[in-house]
Amino acid sequence: MRGVVGSRRAQVEDLQDTARSLPHVVVERDGTDHPVYRVGQRSFLFFRTPRPDARDPVSGERYDDVVVVWVESEAEKQALVQDPTTPWFTTAHFDGHPSVLLRTSRVGELTRRDVVEQVQEAWLAQASDRRGRRWLAEQRLSGPA
Repeated sequence: MRGVVGSRRAQVEDLQDTARSLPHVVVERDGTDHPVYRVGQRSFLFFRTPRPDARDPVSGERYDDVVVVWVESEAEKQALVQDPTTPWFTTAHFDGHPSVLLRTSRVGELTRRDVVEQVQEAWLAQASDRRGRRWLAEQRLSGPA
């Protein structure tokens, strides 16, 4: 484990709290209790319902705790999913799609900083250039978090 801090629940809350703290974010529901975080009209983080593409390799049971997180590029996606020390993964359904998947049952393998940075990067990947530049400038002025 990589500097695990807090419980799984606290880390899932870090995902959601970070997403909500970013500017111009709207939280929608997809007809279920699963939140979809959007900036403008673009989603950057959402909790999926169980789908056939994400299954336990042993039992075949569908994962019921998958979060989709946008990334900036295919290179960033590959860096995350090919690193065996991280819980990030993908499925064939997401081939060519700029996002990675994370099971909430494994979010505790990430540090709070990893979680916050990845959600911020997801927001930047989907925010307009103007919003992204403004937010980055504000971060530089306010200093490190």
